[in-house]
Amino acid sequence: MSKRTITFRLDEEKKKALDAISESLDRDRSWVLGEAVDRYLEAHRWQVEHINEGLRQADAGRFAKPSEVRKAFAKWRK
Repeated sequence: MSKRTITFRLDEEKKKALDAISESLDRDRSWVLGEAVDRYLEAHRWQVEHINEGLRQADAGRFAKPSEVRKAFAKWRK
């Protein structure tokens, strides 16, 4: 996989935190940023897939019954 250099602005406090993480892992800053981007992309992909699945279900007329919704909310309130 070819790699490209990109630049972006980061405030000093975040840079210091990033450098502290890099040092604690004995990795360079680029490695830590690459890992962070990988995790972000994974989470975003997962979220989009689940949203699209929900839309497919809604388009097919598959909705939760009111009793199922109440049960889910009751579980989250605990």
